[in-house]
Amino acid sequence: MVALETILLSVFGFMLLYLTLLSILALTARKRPTMKSSRYQRMAFIVPAHDEELTIEKTLRSLLGVDYPRDYFDVIVIADNCTDRTAEIARTAGAIVYERRDASLRGKGYALRWCFDRLLSGRPMYEAMVVVDADSVVSSNFLGVMNFYLDGGAKAIQCSDMVEPHPGAWSAEVTRVSFTLYNYVRPLGRQVIGCSAGLRGNGMCITVDTLRQVPWQAYSLNEDLEYGLILLLHGISVLFAPEATVHATMPRNADNAETQRARWEAGRFPLIRNYAGPLIKAAFKQSSFRAFDAFVDLVTPPLINLVAFVTMLLFASLLLQWVGIGETARFAWLWLILLGVGGVHVLVGLYAASADRLMYKALLFLPRYGLWKLIVYLKVLQGERTDKWIRTPRESPLGQQKAPESLKR
Repeated sequence: MVALETILLSVFGFMLLYLTLLSILALTARKRPTMKSSRYQRMAFIVPAHDEELTIEKTLRSLLGVDYPRDYFDVIVIADNCTDRTAEIARTAGAIVYERRDASLRGKGYALRWCFDRLLSGRPMYEAMVVVDADSVVSSNFLGVMNFYLDGGAKAIQCSDMVEPHPGAWSAEVTRVSFTLYNYVRPLGRQVIGCSAGLRGNGMCITVDTLRQVPWQAYSLNEDLEYGLILLLHGISVLFAPEATVHATMPRNADNAETQRARWEAGRFPLIRNYAGPLIKAAFKQSSFRAFDAFVDLVTPPLINLVAFVTMLLFASLLLQWVGIGETARFAWLWLILLGVGGVHVLVGLYAASADRLMYKALLFLPRYGLWKLIVYLKVLQGERTDKWIRTPRESPLGQQKAPESLKR
């Protein structure tokens, strides 16, 4: 019993301490005050869209309105197996629309590969591709920031992938805290120590040369994370660009967020199975700290899961001590200290991100969010398949929604 608890304490302790270290490192990171480039590079916004008539117009207004010479970028919408007015709305808004019909290869990863192949072999020629989700808004400086880092030699870039505020919507607000820590604070800390930021799918920029060198071949439920790992194993690190931001819209209704959360959680297990080994092998054979960092990031559970595990082990230690089985009192104290370490990671991280008051307030919903996630896990275990993608319902500004559609991979 003591040996098992020592192992668990070491594993969870290392994960929480490492996350806290990244939060502290994020405090020392500095954004660049000026971002001047020697030239403008030609880029394409790629917007994968499956039945996005409720959100696509707002997204396209944001992309077409960026502060960048209009002759140097295009906005391309992939109307992927659409059955609504997505393509029509996109054309009216001023985007180039590619309509894709494929009943067998369905999902964002396949749509991106189809579009990349088309653009790499055609005209006009682009120097970089930027992928933005169809329910998002980018900062006006977005392409200017990408241009700056591309001019400096970056091959793959990830911006700050954040969530729009939804005051009063507890699920969306806790997700906003999670995105802030995972998509901003941790990459910022990794930037300080020269590690790869990884790709998050929304707001990622990849050079054409990189796509030719390492063709897109990520078709899992977390295709963005997967391609970032593939790039790293090919020696290409993803640079973090905190100065540029994309804000995604999360469902206000927790029921509507279940499919999205289930997809994210289930999608990590195949990636761990397929990439944990190669990453740890590269870490030791090539003495690559970047590969080790990516391995730690891949196998570390979501923070709320970590906190839940540590809390359960704390109460288990107290229970065993109470019934007189073993000497576990000292472990109870150590588990309690680890909970404090997790709290430091969150509070320091939010401070490093200049979080607003609503995000601190959202921390009060963490117990409710943890219970909600447990229910989602139970639903998955009760029969939900993990090899399919289920579209997240889209909510209109009035809270109406489109029904989800299951897309078999």
